[in-house]
Amino acid sequence: MQPRHTDRTAQRIAMPAFPGVRPFDVSVIQEVWGTPRTDRGAPSFSLHRPAASPTPIPLRGGLTLTPDRTLSWLNRLTPTDLIVVPGLDDHLSPAPAPLLAALRRAHTRGIPIAALCGGAFTLAQAGLLDGRRAITHWRLTDLLRTQHPEVTVVPDALFIEDGNIWTAAGTAAGIDLCLHLVRLAHGSEAAATIARSMVTAPFRTGSQAQFIDHPTPRADRDADTLAAVREYALRHLQDPLTIKDLATRAGMSPRSFARHFTAATGTTPLSWLLDQRIAAAQKLLEQTDLPMPEVARRAGFGSEVTMRQHFAARLTTSPRAYRASFTGPRPPGSRG
Repeated sequence: MQPRHTDRTAQRIAMPAFPGVRPFDVSVIQEVWGTPRTDRGAPSFSLHRPAASPTPIPLRGGLTLTPDRTLSWLNRLTPTDLIVVPGLDDHLSPAPAPLLAALRRAHTRGIPIAALCGGAFTLAQAGLLDGRRAITHWRLTDLLRTQHPEVTVVPDALFIEDGNIWTAAGTAAGIDLCLHLVRLAHGSEAAATIARSMVTAPFRTGSQAQFIDHPTPRADRDADTLAAVREYALRHLQDPLTIKDLATRAGMSPRSFARHFTAATGTTPLSWLLDQRIAAAQKLLEQTDLPMPEVARRAGFGSEVTMRQHFAARLTTSPRAYRASFTGPRPPGSRG
């Protein structure tokens, strides 16, 4: 789990600049961490572009990426900072050797490292994914397995973490990972503020399996129905929802509902519901002083013991430890 950034200095984000990086991924990183939003309550970030050479780097589409630091600057980062590697246009081209060495040194020092989409190939070239689980775009999973058989390639996640190294699936999943990393370091409200500014969801569940096949018209109608059911569930998390209840609202049998739900979201209804309840509990723990039994009730866990068990299984921490990591001032009216 990424160390939480608790001091008042800006978190430093390093986006390595080197030939072949994808303009979209560069833009995502810039949008999440390089756009000032402190006037809306978002944290302050310090985004930089370290490179082996100060020479401007041409990107696809006539764009240019200009480095502003040398790779030696990465030695100044601490475990509360972050390195985010953009994806690549050519996944077989070798990354600069100085960059690979710098990434290995940073990982040894405990710096969290994330890669968007095909950036997993860069981390694999550095040897950082050896013996680890990793994900990339679903069209590239076979290539990653072939080129780097020492990596355990996960086929259908949106993003995963293994040993303080994060990888993400294709394109939009990079946005999901960036917002998740903001959430880990600064809390759910910070991630939600940035997501609202970007007009995107602050938290998506499921896997990229939901995007591999083109939906049929029937699947589109099911998706609309299931979206309404998910919205209903989010408004009633504190109620004892069952699959039968949700299936009835969707006008389906429980078995048919579970099948369509998994096809649409990449996860089961129960797993999705648990994710939403954990997210709701996290927000309550971050922003209120409510007692633990009340947090558990409002998030739909029923009891503090059940909530504690799920936190341990999903987040490898306890609700009390999670709350303790938020030591800043509470917003007005936070006790309600």
